[in-house]
Order: sequence, then structure tokens, then C-alpha cells
Amino acid sequence: MVRPVEQYLKPEVVRQIARLDLRAQFIVRGFLQGLHASPYQGFSVEFSEHRKYTTGDEPKDIDWLVYAKTDKYYVKKFEAETNITGYLVMDTSRSMAYTYRQTLTKLDYSISLAAALCWLMVHQQDPCGLMVFDDRLHASLPARSKRSQIGHVLSLLAKTKSSGRTDIAKSLGQVAAMLRHRSLVMIFSDLLGDPEPIRQSLLRLRHRGHDVIVFHVLDEAEEKFPFEGMVEFTEPEEEQRLVIDADAVRKSYIESIRIFRDDYRKSCSHAGIDYVPFDTSMQFDRALMGYLTSRRTRF
Repeated sequence: MVRPVEQYLKPEVVRQIARLDLRAQFIVRGFLQGLHASPYQGFSVEFSEHRKYTTGDEPKDIDWLVYAKTDKYYVKKFEAETNITGYLVMDTSRSMAYTYRQTLTKLDYSISLAAALCWLMVHQQDPCGLMVFDDRLHASLPARSKRSQIGHVLSLLAKTKSSGRTDIAKSLGQVAAMLRHRSLVMIFSDLLGDPEPIRQSLLRLRHRGHDVIVFHVLDEAEEKFPFEGMVEFTEPEEEQRLVIDADAVRKSYIESIRIFRDDYRKSCSHAGIDYVPFDTSMQFDRALMGYLTSRRTRF
């Protein structure tokens, strides 16, 4: 079944994204400018090209020699101001289709987050692309900064079925092989797989110089375990069935999820990777705002 693009462009979602942009404009600017910063910050930066003077630019940066020749205001553009390329990397495996009592599945929630980030990057004139995977990388869009890119991204995601098994480590290896330049890699996944290969694949991306953000999206029920009595569960990718006493295992399950999250948080922090845990009960614009705010404080 092909999901309509309008599902992610409906008025209330557009209002949420627009409100996020209005409330967090200075935060988003700092977030992206921090990523733009030259690795030689604090030293002289290399001159790149001229660009037209716009409101907010420092008058002292105007190139008066160019003004004398053209009668127009231009400022020097330095390497520290050049755009960063972002890629949304979306897990579309069968487990991402799960929801218990929320309106959005994990995949739908991730798409909403990705749409907001794509919208914000494009409005900052930063190129944004898309890569889609399950047990392998099976679709991609090159990064573009045109306003139409958000529609192209959503169109591809809306046509993508949530199916197949997950091989996150293999897929991230394919992503790393495709990226030729330093990029911002934004990964959306429930990370349901063998943790060690996944951690190693994240480390390889980071060691290649990419800025990596892991948006770890779980369903609200996977996080809080609201079940009672005898419950039958079906593992979505292997289709194995298991009947358990929910009351008897609740405490140990919640502890296991806490450890699962904490292990990723610690390993990502050690590697300089942003780890952002979400569950589908969170209003996505507020959740994203909270992340951008926390990231802003580091630049």
C-alpha cells in the first residue's frame, strides 16, 4: 500500500514544522552553523568566494573593492560558511511498521522527524538527500537544496513499503561507501538488531569524518510496556510467536530497555556521535526542539 504524501504534508504537520521553525530559528541557525564551522576554527580561514550582502551580514565584511567595480554590495564567503550536506538515512524494515496504540508507526514518526529536518536544512540552503534501507540500501536521492526537495523526499518515502528484515550494520556500510565528502548523516531506526556490528558501523562513519546523529525511535509500548495479563507477541521480522505473562516480566523488560538505550548512549557519546532517543508518544516538533536546543549549547 502506497501512503499518500499528504499524510506528511497535511496542514497540522505543516503548522508543526512552521512553528518549530519560528520558535527555534536562532537555535537551528546555530545548530547548522556549528556544523559548518571550519576544522581550523580559531585560525585564519580560507577565502572561498563572494556572495551578495544580505540583512544581518556585518558591514565590515563588505568587499569595498568589488563595490567600487560593480556598485553592488558583496561580502567574502569563507570556507567556514560553506554548506554542509545532510543525508536522511531511513530504516524501513518490517519492525518499523509497529504501533500499539499510537496514531503513528515508528516509520511514520521517523518520516515526520525527517521531513522537519529536511525542511529546516533546505530553508538554510543546505543540501539534503535521502537513503532508504532494510537489509540493504535499496533507494536513494542525491542531496539538493532546492525548495522542491522536501516533496521529492516525502514522495519516495511515501512509496516505500515497510518490509523485510533489518541489517543495519551492512546498510550503514553501504552508506559510508557512497559518501565521498564529509556529510551530516541522520539515521532513523529502532536499532533492533545485534548491537555490536551496529556500533562498529556507526564508528566507521564517524571515523571517516562524518557528523552522525542517531535518532533511536521506539514505539511508546516498546518503551513503557503497558500490557497486562497473558499476551501473545509476534516478532515482526522472523514472525515468531510468544505468549508471556506481561505482569511477571514487566520490571525486567523495562530494565532491559533502559540498558539497551544506555549502552547506545554511552558508546555514541564516546565516539562523538549524537544519540537521540524518542518514543512515538512524544509530540515530534517538541521532541526535535528539545534536541536542537541541547545541541545548540555545545556550539
